[in-house]
Amino acid sequence: MTTGDIKPAHDFIRDIIRRDIQTNKYDGRVHTRFPPEPNAYLHIGHAKSIYINFSIANEFNGLCNLRFDDTNPTKEEQEYIDAIIRDIRWLGFDWGDRLHYASDYFEQMCEYAVQLIQKGKAYVDELTAGEIREYRGTLTEPGKQSPYRERPIEENLDLFKRMRAGEFPDGSYVLRAKIDMDSPNMNMRDPVMYRILRARHPRTGDKWCIYPMYDWAHGLEDSIEGITHSICTLEFEDHRPLYDWFLDELGIYHPQQIEFARLNITYTVMSKRLLLKLVQDKSVRGFDDPRLPTLSGLRRRGYTPEVIRNFCQHTGVAKANTTIDVAFLEHCLREDLNQKAQRVMGVLRPLRLVIDNYPEDQVEEFDAMNNPEDHATGTRKVPFSRVLYIEQDDFREEPPPKYYRLAPGREVRLRYAYFITCVGITKDERSGEIVEVHCTYDPATRGGDASDGRRVKSTLHWVSARHALEAEVRLYDLPFSKENPMDVEEGTDFRAYFNPNSLEVLTSCRVEPALADVPSGSRYQFERMGYFCVDPDSSPGKLVFNRIVSLRDTWLKIQKQQE
Repeated sequence: MTTGDIKPAHDFIRDIIRRDIQTNKYDGRVHTRFPPEPNAYLHIGHAKSIYINFSIANEFNGLCNLRFDDTNPTKEEQEYIDAIIRDIRWLGFDWGDRLHYASDYFEQMCEYAVQLIQKGKAYVDELTAGEIREYRGTLTEPGKQSPYRERPIEENLDLFKRMRAGEFPDGSYVLRAKIDMDSPNMNMRDPVMYRILRARHPRTGDKWCIYPMYDWAHGLEDSIEGITHSICTLEFEDHRPLYDWFLDELGIYHPQQIEFARLNITYTVMSKRLLLKLVQDKSVRGFDDPRLPTLSGLRRRGYTPEVIRNFCQHTGVAKANTTIDVAFLEHCLREDLNQKAQRVMGVLRPLRLVIDNYPEDQVEEFDAMNNPEDHATGTRKVPFSRVLYIEQDDFREEPPPKYYRLAPGREVRLRYAYFITCVGITKDERSGEIVEVHCTYDPATRGGDASDGRRVKSTLHWVSARHALEAEVRLYDLPFSKENPMDVEEGTDFRAYFNPNSLEVLTSCRVEPALADVPSGSRYQFERMGYFCVDPDSSPGKLVFNRIVSLRDTWLKIQKQQE
């Protein structure tokens, strides 16, 4: 596990663990686990749980398992298992030889189920799924007992054996725990433990035709693996009494479950089910679409593992649900990239600029700093010639007030190069659009400084037209236009707030030649334009960049205003 940025912390979970160590509970052991269901790709909310479980194990010299809760073969796929393993390794965490699956314990779970039947604490029911829901009652009304609740133990044992043997059709029988149909906790109203389901399992194939329900399996897995602290999100708090009941009735090892608030971020959704909808209806290109909060999407966009870990650390561990401003996540991202990303020049919307008094065949090279935050990265050579590209927004024929960039008669600095002055423009005869800007340069300002001490108010980035590389740049924005996409009016789908402008593709960009043959995943700061990452779609002769984040730090501005 990478631990360089993981520092000891104080929160209610760690306080509980410290007390347990002091009292020698669990013989002083600390053993956590991360238990994903392999039915989708992980997102940044899962990263919070991953970080908590692995960092706590590391901090207290304990162990952390990776365990797949693969109890529903109709929704689980090997693709998801592989993606989860890949994402957790990318985050920098390692589980050693402790990779487990719920399916490893299917036989043991069946034996435990038989024990509960023998104790009169479980029964085979043949109510339909709809009838079970109806009999369950509501939050304000008690449930109603199934007419099959008092079957004789021997009959229940026989029926469960025949369920497992495949004698009955899917959905015809279930095994239920016999607890309390009057319980105020809906989870305790005789929950289903097993259902008949003929579906091919990613690991066990067609071996099983009955599968354990999540609530039956989850606590047993923790017990079998000797987990000490079963850390999960708040939605499982109401399930804890059921896990306790199962373990107590079986008289087996009992871990301690601790719940914390899940991670929520503005302008996105943190639900595997909803993210799957966006993929299925092709609102996005796939689970690795850079607009999604999936770890594969964040990785493709250009996030680093350090950013995710630092973000999880700084958001802390709380007991009450909160929502984190996406601006804070982007702030963490900028802080990391500012230290690591090499500076280059890239022009997203090119405007041709001709320096009329510069020799046509002359080419110069200027030294450009790779990263002012890290002088050890040195400099690179940037070619300069008579014809350049600048950003369209860096020129105005009729500049508005407080516009200091290039305009007719105005002098500006070209980064690392010369002072130039606009002396004319060329327009398209049909559209009237400006297609070329003409300037003169001052040879005495080589390197970007005037020997006579005169100053200019603006510095522009540029690329040499003769040497520039063509590139496609994908500009990503917030995936949703609503701060809380889940806060929708009745009858409105959350996808109604999907931002139609969340992706803009620019196909005629120009970047400096230093970016030829850069590998996928390389991150750069395009000076004045933001941070960009080389997309896997890049190939020899075709550069594709994703904008990771802009340079404007909204969170930092908010903090300064508050201070």
